[in-house]
Amino acid sequence: MFSFFPTARVRPSPFFEAAVAEGMVAANVYNRMIMPTSFGDPEGEYWRLINGVSQWDVGVERQVQLKGPDAGRLAQILSPRDLSTCKIGQGKYVPLCNHRGTIINDPILLKLSDDLYWLSIADSDIWLWASAIAAERGLNVEITEPDVSPMALQGPKAEDVAAHVLGDWVRALKYFWFKETEIEGIPIAVQRSGWSKQGGFEIYLRDGTKGTKLWNIFKEAGKPWGIGPGAPATAERTESGLVSVGGDTDDETNPFEVRLGKYVDLGVPDDVVGIGALRKIEAEGPKRHQLGLIFDASMPIPFGSKREDITFQGTRVGVMTHCTWSPRMKANIGYALISTAVKAGTTVTVDRANGSMAARLVELPFL
Repeated sequence: MFSFFPTARVRPSPFFEAAVAEGMVAANVYNRMIMPTSFGDPEGEYWRLINGVSQWDVGVERQVQLKGPDAGRLAQILSPRDLSTCKIGQGKYVPLCNHRGTIINDPILLKLSDDLYWLSIADSDIWLWASAIAAERGLNVEITEPDVSPMALQGPKAEDVAAHVLGDWVRALKYFWFKETEIEGIPIAVQRSGWSKQGGFEIYLRDGTKGTKLWNIFKEAGKPWGIGPGAPATAERTESGLVSVGGDTDDETNPFEVRLGKYVDLGVPDDVVGIGALRKIEAEGPKRHQLGLIFDASMPIPFGSKREDITFQGTRVGVMTHCTWSPRMKANIGYALISTAVKAGTTVTVDRANGSMAARLVELPFL
C-alpha cells in the first residue's frame, strides 16, 4: 500500500479532524478534497447504514453559489430540468449537461431566495463552468464557492437523531426541502437528502471553523441510537441503483442512458445548455442503457480502478463501471453501461482482471 502525500492542492473538509479521530483508514479525492471512504469496518459500516444511523463527512460536496438578479435565470440555463415552480426552501435534483447533451454533474439545487441559489455538486468543476456560461450570456450574477460544507446523517434512525438535536420540526421536512437554522450558535441549513436510499439529512455547515464542534454535537446526541462513522462508499448505493456521475458515466453519457431522463424537461427554453442535443437524443432514442450485473461467484471479487469490457457472443457491447459485494444479496453486483440491443435477462461475459466471468443483466435497482 501507499500513503497519501499532503498538499495544499487537496483540501481537508471542516470535518476532517473529526473523521481522523473516528479512525478513518481510507479516503478518496473528490472535488480536490479528502473524502473519507472507510473507518476500518466495512461490514459494520454497511449494516449501520441499513439498520441504524451513520454519520458522514461529505464536505467534498461543494456549493456553487449563484447570487444576483440573474441567479434564477442562470440556474435554469445550466439545467434541463424545469425550475420555474421551485420555491424558496426547496431543493431539486438537477442534471447538468454540456452542449452535446453529455451529463457533466448532477447536483442538488437549493433555492435560498429569489436571487440566491446553491448547486451542491458532485465531482467536477462546475464553478468554472457556471462562470463561463454567465459571462458568455452577459448575466448579472456573482458566482462563488461559499463557506458551506455538508455533513450527512443517513439510515432509518437518522430522523430520530436529527429531531433530538434540532426539534421535531425536522420530521415534517419533505424530501429535498430544507430550512436555515442554527445549533449552539453554529449557522446551518438542514435538508432531507443524502446519497443513500435509507433516509436521512444533510446538515450544511455555514462556518468552516466549527466542523469538529458540529460533528461532536450529533455524535454525542446519537449515542442512544448507536451512531457511528461511515461514508457513501458502501454497497448500499449500488444495491439502491444510485448513479455516480463520473464513475458510472463517461465523456459521451447522456441522462437518458443512466436512468435520469425523468429529470429532463424537454420543454424548457431553447437557451438551456444542451437542450437541443437532448431533444434530438430523446427523439432518436439512446444507444446505450444502464443495467445491473449479478455474478455467480460466492466470494467478494475486488474491483480495480478501470472499467472492464463486457462482451456478448464474442462482440464488445459495453463496460462494467464498478462492482461490489452485496451483503444482503450475498453476491457480487455491478453496473453495466451497455448497448440497448442487449436486454435484461441476458447472460454476458465480463473481462475481469483475474479472468473472464459470466454475469446476468438485470434491471436497476437491485433492492
